[in-house]
Amino acid sequence: MDNHQKRNLTFLTIGLIFMLSGIEYAVILPTIWRYLQILEAPPYFLGLGLSAFSLSALVTGPLFGIWSDRSKTTKSIVLFSNVFEIVGNFMYFIGYSKWLLLCSRIVAGVGAGAGSSIFGFLTRSTQPEERAGIFAAIMAGRQAGLLVGPAFNLFLRLCDFKLGPFVVNKYTSPGIFMCLLWMLLQFVVLAMYWDVPPVSCEGGATMMEMKQEEVEEEVPLMGSDEEPVHTYRALNSDQLETSTSSDMQPVHRASDPFRNFSASREFLREEVVVVLTAQFITLFNQTALETMVTPLTQRHFNFGELGNSLMYSLCGVEVILGFFFVRWLSRKVADRAVLAAGLVICCTACIWCLIFLCNPRGGYGWELSAFIIGVFLQLLGLPFVAVSQVSLFSKVTAEKTQGFSQGVRRSVGGLATILGPLWAGGLTNNLYIMLGMMLALLLMITVMTALSYDRLTEPRAVQSAQSSDSGG
Repeated sequence: MDNHQKRNLTFLTIGLIFMLSGIEYAVILPTIWRYLQILEAPPYFLGLGLSAFSLSALVTGPLFGIWSDRSKTTKSIVLFSNVFEIVGNFMYFIGYSKWLLLCSRIVAGVGAGAGSSIFGFLTRSTQPEERAGIFAAIMAGRQAGLLVGPAFNLFLRLCDFKLGPFVVNKYTSPGIFMCLLWMLLQFVVLAMYWDVPPVSCEGGATMMEMKQEEVEEEVPLMGSDEEPVHTYRALNSDQLETSTSSDMQPVHRASDPFRNFSASREFLREEVVVVLTAQFITLFNQTALETMVTPLTQRHFNFGELGNSLMYSLCGVEVILGFFFVRWLSRKVADRAVLAAGLVICCTACIWCLIFLCNPRGGYGWELSAFIIGVFLQLLGLPFVAVSQVSLFSKVTAEKTQGFSQGVRRSVGGLATILGPLWAGGLTNNLYIMLGMMLALLLMITVMTALSYDRLTEPRAVQSAQSSDSGG
């Protein structure tokens, strides 16, 4: 089996990993509210339960990223992290108390931290021009899980038996079900996941020469403020060690990805700050709305577990189609244009919800229609923002420390997914305040994107544009 086949199978396995994360979310979210009520948990435990998963992923993401950057491997990291998913979901299945349920989400969240290593691997294994499309396909895997998950809920809700000392019902069955799926995934990873070397683009010799020149530029630039744009050009140490084996000194420098690394220089640049802010705000708003949706549909439309599962299923169809549309669009349009379009759509969705959902008027049919339109608009903008900001981030940060950088990005997102449910959990009866804050954040990041639009591109592209301007 050649490297191209291994690469495709590895990408397929990564898609399955993200798909399982989507299934887990889809089978747990519709029932966790009632599960907590049965365990006599106060209402704020819903926000805690949803945030606990993100909290542990926030902490472990950069650690997994550093591990993968130094080892240049991800397979062992994925196998290790999946153990936490297995244990966490089994704890959720046991569910003797609200505190055990809370701890189960914390343990499972550790496994989600390996996502930083996976995104680092994807960055090193793709060319910039194909990266957005690959990211869109991988993210669509999670949305496929969100689509398939409710279908599993249709039979999980019928469970009513005992498994030894444990009760299996519609609230505990998602835990044991996901535990089994993550165990099966371990065998898939063992058989179909390889730490394949990056794939060279056409004219590989020229690319290698360019990368060797960039290594020679890298060290002096780390100590100089002149033309820092070169510092963040994507480069891969494995390829460099092969192509420059006759020059031992550059190879030695490339062997340690964190040699001369400066977090402030890497992350406190205008374009990086804008992308990280977009990551935070979009995930904050998304998780706040997800937290609000279940109590809202229960209060206004009398949706139960079945109704919520069907709703999430339809949402999954829309988002999957959106990701594949963005996959196509990314070949025609720059990432920053896709990001700007997504932010405009999200602002429109938030304004709609403020006008029509905070103080609904009319009968049941009108209220339901207004709710459907608001959810449709919100989900429409999600793929645009999600894919573009991940792709942009991978291009404006160094490839050699991409695992750690992606860990930082996912930690920023994890912080948002912690604060979002906590913010929305206490304001389900005061939508004006909740949605007003969300709109203010969206308007802020839209203005930031407009002001920094020229910098939201790959550094090499910026340099080329500047060179052509000076030459003209």
